[in-house]
Amino acid sequence: MGYTVNFKTVETKGLEQSPVAQALAGLRANEARYFWNKYKIEYVVKPASERKSEVDWLEKLLKEERDLIFSSKILEVFVYEDETLYWPEFYFEDGLVINVLYEKQASTPGKKPKRAVGLKLSEGMEIPKALEGKFKFARQKSKLAGEIRGSFFVLKQEWH
Repeated sequence: MGYTVNFKTVETKGLEQSPVAQALAGLRANEARYFWNKYKIEYVVKPASERKSEVDWLEKLLKEERDLIFSSKILEVFVYEDETLYWPEFYFEDGLVINVLYEKQASTPGKKPKRAVGLKLSEGMEIPKALEGKFKFARQKSKLAGEIRGSFFVLKQEWH
């Protein structure tokens, strides 16, 4: 069953078991606001158990692209997809959020499609062991999420 995220008020529904639930919920609300402003869609997350194929896809992609395996479990998944773009987001119990921006074909003729993995750390969480020393994180302030630390890497293979 899905939950429509409120991007005006931070709600921890579905994330209560996270040690940084309030910050993770703020990050989720921040993402919901972005998708509302950009695409005018409601940001509906589902429990990871209802999005098993997406979770399996992400785990395979992370392992094969960068040998990344996370010990924290995925709590929720959001998926945006249209004719040109596939963009799932994964919310981990420890406060990590991973999204995969995957253009199905290049939006600009003659250019490669944009395909990257974004990594966001909720305020107050430690850098996961799998990421230590592998990425530099930029900092960004958000009214909903506090301080967000983020990084990314470009995908080398086809994944969709």
